[in-house]
Amino acid sequence: MDTNRRDALKLSATAALSGMIMTNALAATEGQPPIVVEPLTGKAGFRIANYLPKMGATSRLGLVTNDGLVIDIPAEAKRQKLQLSFDPTSMISLAGSGNKGLVELAALFKSRGSNLQNVNQTILLSPIPKPQANIYCVGWNYLDHFEEGLKHRADSAVKEYPKVPVFFSKGTQTMNGPFDNIPYDAGVSTMIDWEAELAVVIGKKGKNISEENAMDYVFGYSAYNDTTARDIQQKRHSGQWFKGKSIDGHGPMGPWVVTAGGVNLEDTRIICKVNGVEKQNASYKQMYFKIPTIISELSRGLTLLPGDIIATGTPSGVGAGRTPQEFMKPGDIMETNITGIGILRNRIG
Repeated sequence: MDTNRRDALKLSATAALSGMIMTNALAATEGQPPIVVEPLTGKAGFRIANYLPKMGATSRLGLVTNDGLVIDIPAEAKRQKLQLSFDPTSMISLAGSGNKGLVELAALFKSRGSNLQNVNQTILLSPIPKPQANIYCVGWNYLDHFEEGLKHRADSAVKEYPKVPVFFSKGTQTMNGPFDNIPYDAGVSTMIDWEAELAVVIGKKGKNISEENAMDYVFGYSAYNDTTARDIQQKRHSGQWFKGKSIDGHGPMGPWVVTAGGVNLEDTRIICKVNGVEKQNASYKQMYFKIPTIISELSRGLTLLPGDIIATGTPSGVGAGRTPQEFMKPGDIMETNITGIGILRNRIG
């Protein structure tokens, strides 16, 4: 096959895949209630979305205002003739641009034009649809979640609370949008469970980071749901966490990233509802290992990179911890709310 034909086929395949992703995102958002723009709890920060202004457009980053309007970052930078230090289509690039990127966002926000788009007229995508590393996750980071699972663990399983954070990972193919459907295949799993979590997005490269300096490595925060196939996690494949946590599309995130200065963690609550019924509701204050400890421990001998995602653990109230146990089925609606950040709304199936 000649080079031109091979390149043409690659472009065609890429376009087809992009079209499929956009179609799925649009289909998932149709019929959704209005997107909620929650007030920021921090003194100074930005909501940064990865979005499509319309079907068929290319994805780009946008600043979401308090009144629900979206500033198209690449278009606004062009209008203001501002040379950006980051790729305005990549959250990873922005996260790694440091304070310079934040200063540029402030300039765009302050001098924004009037050609803004209502967020409900856009298609919101996962803030980081293609992470450069697996999603890092913390297990058992709320004491009550650890305790609710005791009765369902095998006799040989962990019975005492860990003295350091327990880490595992999810594959990158689990990433999903804030309003996209969660895949359901009864041939794979019939025990799909919810796990609302606060996600941390890393802002600069680091290794062996001290707790005292850990927060300097945080770019921002997002809502995340560590959706889990419990039958695979606990029974099949010898109870492998990675496999049970890594089903395609089982990691919705969004609806945007709020930069670190826009979030007061002490005011943050982690909430999950299924079909409108509250299942989880906890405060960041109940988190056993706080974010500085998590980052410090995770980075021991392991290099963290800009755009890396850390899911900080889920509180009690998961389906597997209930009596009788509860799991989601096709048609169920899972809502993940991290107060001060935003709400995800995902249909199962």
